[in-house]
Amino acid sequence: MPFGRDEVKKLKCGDRVLITGEIYTARDAAHKRMIETLEAGGELPVDIKDSIIYYAGPAPAKPGRVIGSCGPTTSCRMDAYAPKLIALGLTGMIGKGERSDEVIAAMKEYGSVYFGAIGGAGALIAECVKKSEIVAYEDLGTEAIRKLTVENFPAVVVIDSFGNSLYDR
Repeated sequence: MPFGRDEVKKLKCGDRVLITGEIYTARDAAHKRMIETLEAGGELPVDIKDSIIYYAGPAPAKPGRVIGSCGPTTSCRMDAYAPKLIALGLTGMIGKGERSDEVIAAMKEYGSVYFGAIGGAGALIAECVKKSEIVAYEDLGTEAIRKLTVENFPAVVVIDSFGNSLYDR
């Protein structure tokens, strides 16, 4: 990280990656609020250019832990919002499940990639999180936007920036 468009173009559908650096979490409510803010003429609460958003709402951390379980949520719930964020520079998304034709078109047009994380492996994924802080929308609880510092976060390129999809294979 940062994860620019040149790096995006190098990734191909099916590639396995280990992500290290800072990423953001955001789910449905945070995405809705970000788009409403933009439509009202405001600015996003975080800089998404050359960034990755992980579709997750982490559980509270247990004592001695950085974060609780943080598995991926179903990505299609963000499909109404993702094209606008991709156009603004978002280069990566992590989640589970298929994406809409509109999201894939935006990925191809602007250069973005969709990573799959393993559903049901939230406790294992939490081991990759070295730091977690709420950076926006704290009132949303587990759906607040968090900045995570991750190390060797395992993911698979499910849809690359050329529109190739594991779901089509």
